[in-house]
Amino acid sequence: MSEWEAVARELVDARYGVLVGYARLVAGGAADAEDLVQDALISTFGRRRTFESIPEAEAYVRRAIVSRFIDGARRSSRARRGPFTERPVAGHADGVDLSLDLASALATLTARERACVVMRHLDGLSVAETGHALGIAEGTVKRYVADGLAKLNARLGTHEGLDDHVSVRTHKGGAK
Repeated sequence: MSEWEAVARELVDARYGVLVGYARLVAGGAADAEDLVQDALISTFGRRRTFESIPEAEAYVRRAIVSRFIDGARRSSRARRGPFTERPVAGHADGVDLSLDLASALATLTARERACVVMRHLDGLSVAETGHALGIAEGTVKRYVADGLAKLNARLGTHEGLDDHVSVRTHKGGAK
C-alpha cells in the first residue's frame, strides 16, 4: 500500500463521521453532506496527494468540501436563474459541538457567508487562510463574516461584537 493510500484509509477510518458532520453544517443536509465528503475525498486522493499527517489531510479535505459546496451552489443558482435557496439543517451534526439553534441559524446564511463563518470561527482559520482557500480577497472574507455574524446574532438573539475574537458558539440564550 502506498503512502497516500495509507493516509486516505486512516483519514476515512478515523475522521469520516466528523467530516460528514462538518459537511452537514456547510451543506445543510445529510444526503448533500455525504456527497460532498465523497467528492472531496476523491478529488483529494484521486491525484495521489501526499500529506505529512492526518490533520493536514483532513484540513485539505475540509477546504475541498467548502469549495465543492460553493461551486454547487453557484451552478444550482445559475440553473434556476434565481437566488440560492438554503435548506434547513437536518438535526445536530455528528462530531461537531454546536447547538441545534446555531445549526438552524447557519442554514439561513448564503453559501459564501456560511463558508466564511464556518472556516473562520469553527475551523479557526485566519482571514488570509480563509480567503486563500476560497479564492477571494481578505476584505471580502471580512464582509461575509461580518454579514454572517450579524445575521446569526439577529437570529440567535446574541449581541456579540463582530471583531476577530467573536465565537459563534457563544449563545446567551442558554443553548448547549
